[in-house]
Amino acid sequence: MTTFTELGLPAPLVDALAQQGVTEPFPIQAATLPHTLTGRDVLGRGRTGSGKTYGFVLPVLARLAAGPTRRRPGRPRALILAPTRELATQIEASILPLGKALGLKTTTIFGGVSAHPQITKLRDGVDIVVACPGRLADHMRSGEVKLDRIEITVLDEADHMADLGFLPEVRRILAATPERGQRLLFSATLDGGIDVLVKQFLHDPVLHSVDSAQSPVATMTHHVLHLEETHRLPVLIDLTAAPGRTLVFTRTKHRAKALTRKLVAQGVPAVELHGNLGQNARTRNLTAFSSGTARTLVATDIAARGIHVDDVALVIHADPPVEHKAYLHRSGRTARAGASGTVITLMTDAQVADVRALTRKAGIKPTTTRIDPAHPLLAELAPGERTFDTSPRRPVVDNRPSKVTASGAAPGAGRGRGRGKPSENRGGQAARANARSRRSGEREGTPPGGQSDRRAGGQRSRNQADAPRSTRTGNRSARSSAGGSRRGGAGSPERRRQSGR
Repeated sequence: MTTFTELGLPAPLVDALAQQGVTEPFPIQAATLPHTLTGRDVLGRGRTGSGKTYGFVLPVLARLAAGPTRRRPGRPRALILAPTRELATQIEASILPLGKALGLKTTTIFGGVSAHPQITKLRDGVDIVVACPGRLADHMRSGEVKLDRIEITVLDEADHMADLGFLPEVRRILAATPERGQRLLFSATLDGGIDVLVKQFLHDPVLHSVDSAQSPVATMTHHVLHLEETHRLPVLIDLTAAPGRTLVFTRTKHRAKALTRKLVAQGVPAVELHGNLGQNARTRNLTAFSSGTARTLVATDIAARGIHVDDVALVIHADPPVEHKAYLHRSGRTARAGASGTVITLMTDAQVADVRALTRKAGIKPTTTRIDPAHPLLAELAPGERTFDTSPRRPVVDNRPSKVTASGAAPGAGRGRGRGKPSENRGGQAARANARSRRSGEREGTPPGGQSDRRAGGQRSRNQADAPRSTRTGNRSARSSAGGSRRGGAGSPERRRQSGR
């Protein structure tokens, strides 16, 4: 087995990796590092969980640490573009402990949160920016960041950025980087609009393909459960009440929210993740799932890529996805890095044709079984004692900003299936996390100013409510006097004329 040292990584970086428990390179890392470390443009293709993140993080860190230039305010040295906030946050989490050992500073830039902390960090100077295209473009237009000193540009999950319609913005961003800078493009598939980016911005790239999205995962088993529509919820409750982590996918944000409420109402500690949640709520819920406080995450396709949580034993397609690529990426949240996992698709009579076409295009041959909520197969797919939280505690609403980030989550903090009962208070904690999510005032695309205005208004209301009674009474009296003067108070001629009628 080739070592990181033999591949050319500097000793401080190898030592930092060892402290993170990483001692051997994955195949895609071993294949790409000899070229990325020498400055070549590289196309890396590999399915989720194949080690792509370290495949580009390691050469970025190694080359910046060895380079003669130093960071300058508003002019980062490396740029990593990602399609979602969660993916950007997890890339940063991979970089931080390694970058600290090399004296390199990193920050993330994405929407849904205030722009001011991002601007402050840019002005202080950072080496690496991990960004989503939209907010980065905003900072470029305002002049807070310039990309003329970028030495290495990385596009992660490039095909997903194409699916989300980010390519025009990505092209404008790449055009702002130095033409001869190194460019790395990593993706599960290299098709569609990706070819346009490759031809325009990469120079004589080397292609390395390891485990494409269509490659079967030997440690992943696929099942289709054919059931009645009325049995969908009871089956989901049974599967998610088993020990361990379960990730449940729905097609819409509304269904994710509704299903989470139903599971929590039945005593299953569950949280939701979808685009209607503000960033603080999304981070809290993902952290609850990562730490094991909530053992079930109900999500839309926002979690189909870039979400890495150790020991997800079960992925359930509560709603079968429309496209086969979505099926593969959703399923890729389990059986990662050699671990085993189970993927279940719930199918009604009306969905038979669609599910058959979906699995055929995905290259999957699942085991199909007609079941009801009492079928013994459920216990085989999700083994262990079913536990439910029946505490009467009411959810506590907390609108304070989150003090945790996804990078602070303990990836291996949860338990695998069958290792014992979850703590009895998890259901109440999950309910509280859910309540905070629903009450979060943040929405995607809301300008930071509008967010501040709403918070300020809420603070004024709370301050008034906390004021002494005499002060509030005096304020009402003052308003009454003012109103009386304007409309005709008790001593006004108008009031006297009215009283005499």
